[in-house]
Amino acid sequence: MVPIHGHCDERFLAVRGAFEANFRERGELGAAVTVLVDGQPVADLWGGWADGARTRPWERDTLVNVWSTGKGPTALCAHLLADRGLLDLDAPVAAYWPEFAAAGKESVLVTQLLSHRAGLAGLREPHTLAELYDWELTCARLAATEPWWEPGTRSGYHALTYGFLVGEVVRRVSGLLPGEFLRREVTGPLGIDFTIGLPAADAGRAAELVAPKSDRARQAAVFARMEPVAVASLLNPPTGAAAANTPGWRAAEIPAANG
Repeated sequence: MVPIHGHCDERFLAVRGAFEANFRERGELGAAVTVLVDGQPVADLWGGWADGARTRPWERDTLVNVWSTGKGPTALCAHLLADRGLLDLDAPVAAYWPEFAAAGKESVLVTQLLSHRAGLAGLREPHTLAELYDWELTCARLAATEPWWEPGTRSGYHALTYGFLVGEVVRRVSGLLPGEFLRREVTGPLGIDFTIGLPAADAGRAAELVAPKSDRARQAAVFARMEPVAVASLLNPPTGAAAANTPGWRAAEIPAANG
């Protein structure tokens, strides 16, 4: 039995039971869960291992890549600027990022970036992981590309591009990349242990991501049926546990995926 640490209010013992079952029945390696009710923690549990070799126990302060959860804090940066009167969410993106007007995007609104309605779910040209780690290059390509659909007419998940699109608007308005803006304005003042990208000083606390075993043939069949825009969104470039464990990924700023 994997030791489970922390505390759980007796009213929420079902949470602890489900957490333990995740290890016992589903092969969980390491994890943590916190539940707040009316601002008060009623469950704060952690257990298992922080690496595939099972040499590092999962601690209370272990960090882990939370993928798309980073989209929320990135959007928060934009909303803080809007709240301060520095950013008009209903204004064209090009008002803050002139290069963005290329390829028929002069009327795309900031609110359409925030709501996955800008038609820029992925890049059309091949984009490598090394290029993804280059903020200037990725944003330049997004500014130059044409939308996959008429902006504002439909929604489509901007898996990786969301963070660069919203984040570049934050940078153009504040002069700071979203990770630094978030640190100065939100997480630092509130004492929140969350960053976009992984500071070198925290590398020893980061968990190694271990992907579950997958049916490669079935996965390939799914990918083969995907529309080009879905492939661009989810697979250009391909990401996953192996990429997320590398120094390049951890050092980069990918707000939609490496918080």
